[in-house]
Amino acid sequence: MSSAPSAPAAAKFGEVIEASVERLTGQCHALYDAPPLGALVRAGDALFTLVDGVSTAALDPGRRVIARGAGLDSESDVYAEHPQLERLLRTDVTLTVVGHRDGGRIFRHLPPSPPRIHTFLYACSSGETAAFMEPADWTAILLSGALPAADDVIAAALRQAAPCFPDPRAFLMSACRLIAAQLPADAARLAAIMRRLPLDEPGV
Repeated sequence: MSSAPSAPAAAKFGEVIEASVERLTGQCHALYDAPPLGALVRAGDALFTLVDGVSTAALDPGRRVIARGAGLDSESDVYAEHPQLERLLRTDVTLTVVGHRDGGRIFRHLPPSPPRIHTFLYACSSGETAAFMEPADWTAILLSGALPAADDVIAAALRQAAPCFPDPRAFLMSACRLIAAQLPADAARLAAIMRRLPLDEPGV
């Protein structure tokens, strides 16, 4: 008798290199291997965060990256000619903390303490994403914070999460109603967030 297939597990991609209660910085284990903007990321077993930025730079901050493609036909040729680049560059993610798990319960507010440095980072599975993202009251942390691109991160997070639900459009509309309640005097900001969502696309 065969067992039912298990749900996809969260995928480890990096580890925490800077940490506070509100924000984390993570370094990816493989160059360019970062989750997209708005992806739900779990730090360790219990901390939930959203990707709010992705960057690639020199591993050594004192060594500036230089152009190497003169006379070459493609970017892949640059890496083929200079294989050491994989060891001289790093890809980092910045993460906004939006919740945590304690005793089996999910809380969509800041945790009491940050994770330890070198805590592993995991791109959440669709099941984890669905369990955390609804209700969407995690949006309050971003709406009230000072992150310059907060609205883009919220919209990206909702777009990333929508396919994890049986009715993506119902999830998005529920989230928009909750955001509207959090922005009672800012209809323009709500409208700007909604314009970033695929509310009119087929299948949504």
